[in-house]
Amino acid sequence: MTTARSQQICVETTPYYHCVSRCVRRTFLCGEDPTTQRNYEHRREWIKQKMYALSQVYCIDVCAYAIMSNHYHLVVHINREKALNLSNSDVIARWKQEHKLPTLVTRWLSGQLTSQAEIDACMTIIESWRERLWSLSWFMKELNFDIACQANKEDDCKGHFWENRFKSQAL
Repeated sequence: MTTARSQQICVETTPYYHCVSRCVRRTFLCGEDPTTQRNYEHRREWIKQKMYALSQVYCIDVCAYAIMSNHYHLVVHINREKALNLSNSDVIARWKQEHKLPTLVTRWLSGQLTSQAEIDACMTIIESWRERLWSLSWFMKELNFDIACQANKEDDCKGHFWENRFKSQAL
């Protein structure tokens, strides 16, 4: 039986994890596909750029990576303390780099919230973002989603690009 990822990842035990994502349908992630003679080497750059962008948003450092023809490996360090010590404004600034902010949060930033209920709702949103900033699942979800969308568009197909979400192993 599979184990829930929330039970597999325990940053108190170790903040370092090895993650792997593999393509489906004999799809090439990068390199040259000998069957179709198409070159997908440019996808390597997609992954590197997205990893870098996400490492600027999330409190997750990419320690090492390897991008193979049909899968990639990441070794990451989850910096939970950094996320917990960010100010509310810093959390919003980081989240805004990759996501659209809800109106409630933009109103909070400009000091336009009038009721305690609005402020409480805004703080709940910010705290959920703070938790996501050190979530390996969220980091990998966003990395894999963007790459899958770009690759499916390029291949002119729909459906899964990755075998499953990702595999992770504590180091």
